[in-house]
Amino acid sequence: IKAIHPLTNKNIPVWIGNFVLLDYGTGVVMGVPGHDQRDFEFASKYNLDITQVISSGDDSALPIINKGKLINSEVYDDLSSDEASLKIINQLKSDNLGEGLIQFRLRDWGVSRQRYWGCPIPVIYEDGEAKLVDEKDLPVKLPDLPDNSAPIPLSQNKDFYNLSPEIQRETDTFDTFMDSSWYYARFTSADNEAEIFDENTKYWLPVDLYIGGIEHAILHLLYSRFFHKALRDMDMVEGNEPFKKLLTQGMVLKDGAKMSKSKGNTVDPQSYIEKYGADTVRLYMMFTAPPEQSLEWSESSVEGASRFIKKVYNLVIDKTFISIKESNQFSKEEIDLRRKTHTTLKKVTNDFESRFSFNTAIASIMELLNAIPEDFKKNNAPDSKKFCLNESIIIILKTLNPIAPHISEFLWNHFDTDKLMGPIESSWPKVQENLLEISEFELVIQINGKLRGKVLVDINLEQNEIEKIAKNVENVSSNLVGKDIKKSIYIKGKIINFVI
Repeated sequence: IKAIHPLTNKNIPVWIGNFVLLDYGTGVVMGVPGHDQRDFEFASKYNLDITQVISSGDDSALPIINKGKLINSEVYDDLSSDEASLKIINQLKSDNLGEGLIQFRLRDWGVSRQRYWGCPIPVIYEDGEAKLVDEKDLPVKLPDLPDNSAPIPLSQNKDFYNLSPEIQRETDTFDTFMDSSWYYARFTSADNEAEIFDENTKYWLPVDLYIGGIEHAILHLLYSRFFHKALRDMDMVEGNEPFKKLLTQGMVLKDGAKMSKSKGNTVDPQSYIEKYGADTVRLYMMFTAPPEQSLEWSESSVEGASRFIKKVYNLVIDKTFISIKESNQFSKEEIDLRRKTHTTLKKVTNDFESRFSFNTAIASIMELLNAIPEDFKKNNAPDSKKFCLNESIIIILKTLNPIAPHISEFLWNHFDTDKLMGPIESSWPKVQENLLEISEFELVIQINGKLRGKVLVDINLEQNEIEKIAKNVENVSSNLVGKDIKKSIYIKGKIINFVI
């Protein structure tokens, strides 16, 4: 059996495959073995022709399932996948062979539940005919339960549903998603008893960040978007989307599996809080993995988080903040610490606000703590060093505060005994951009990708000057003797690689 291709008019074979569903679409699909995994496996098994018609840039192996540019497609060559789709649909429409169709996979939503808890469905049955409850009789409230009574389904409460011999109430309640799918909007005007939404709603929506488990992203997010678009169409809210950004957090695992009472692999956080403190447990969980990935629980890692907090404690506990005037002249070592401090602040701020990458933020704070020279911590250190240390302590405690609020606030109050700086949460420190600029850097020198040396150089030198300095480094020069340099690759402020 063969079919005629509607665009090329070529005869193409018809095959029967168990992965083509009779009840999906028309029950017939166009096989594209070069760009569909199941089609590829079918064609490979039965030795069918496999023609590549899309190039994605990396064409080393078929099937290529990503979008790209069309090849081997006659008049559609060099078009993007999306451009080609539109052009093909328009051609089929002009030839009266078909038209474009947007196919939704949404199913009907059964919103009724046969239970006591929930919002009663505002429907009555008058002589068997369903009618909406009059607005003056809204809301329909759940009946009170007798003392010490378990929840009784409404269908078993005749006093609730029998309004008269001819009129009965609906006894089902709404799915709880009917309530929770729009609470984010009502929260903005919760104190308004006259209107469901008001000017505050316009100000606060859309929500900046939606945080939830992946199961919420599938269900609650879907329903919330449905409600929001319905409310928008009714001119009750503005904007097309209820949330600007979605963050789905991972799960906590134990022994490689999701924690479950039935598996007996749960961890009681209270015992760890009593042993290490809540800050340690919180810091461990945020440091061990990015928030969107799963976390494998490890007691040894909890101890590592505890050691870090103790190190911060030991740094600050014997210090008292004294206001010191900023020096006009800092040593190189002092400038290096100030640069590290403000580089850390800039990175942590970005990790918190834009990337939600709390683990890398904590790692940066750890690096800053380790970068403080020992002589800066001495009581007899000069004022310029004490100024730099104060700056580092302030930024360590302030950036640590969202993650470990108890210990950071305790140490802040201890450090700022005279209350010269205000509460720890009163302000977020500002990055001094001028301190981020460097005059010199450690140049990494490679030959054919292998490390051969390092040297401090001026950041403003041109590549030819960098090359001269790098070639004069002892281990580099000895490895270049008698060799022709084919190419020099220089990444400013980082590395130079000689290809020989």
